[in-house]
Amino acid sequence: MLRRGLYLVTPDGLETSALVAALAAVLPSRPALVQYRNKLADASLRREQALRLLEICRAADVPLIINDNLPLALEIDADGVHLGRDDGDPAAARKVLGPERILGVSCYGEWPRAVAGAAAGVDYLAFGAMYPSSTKPAAPRASLDMLTRARREFGLPVVAIGGITLDNAGELIDAGADQLAVISDVFSAPDPAARAAAYARLFD
Repeated sequence: MLRRGLYLVTPDGLETSALVAALAAVLPSRPALVQYRNKLADASLRREQALRLLEICRAADVPLIINDNLPLALEIDADGVHLGRDDGDPAAARKVLGPERILGVSCYGEWPRAVAGAAAGVDYLAFGAMYPSSTKPAAPRASLDMLTRARREFGLPVVAIGGITLDNAGELIDAGADQLAVISDVFSAPDPAARAAAYARLFD
């Protein structure tokens, strides 16, 4: 069962040593999950970065999953994969991953995607953007009610994503979010380690 807490998503565009240092600084707060996401890198750089991050996540006992890339997740023996709308069939991914690795899906604000994900045997359902997001400014919005309904109907961990800050995190947890997926509000903070620790305290 996935732990409740902060779900860290890595920022795009950092070179490898900077990315490793940025993640290492926040791992002491024991995020529930880390997702490696880099839309700008080529396949070789993604593999290099993912392997480096997997090493430090394993040392910190924090699961690392790969965004949108099932073959890479399998190649480096990551802890799982996150699939968006165009990243393949979750049921097929579950068969390849087996029961032990983590499989998450983006549901956006679309209830049928949550139904299909739950039927496919995913480990969590991600909803959002919950608020306007600097990472995906045009992303469609999801409602707080969807978090509550998903928890009630599927009994699976529910992840909220999009525009999350410490100021709005509490209402997401109250609505049923088990994890809060955050990029900018942690990695762009003046003190990322302190910000990650503050998120962790919300779940104590």
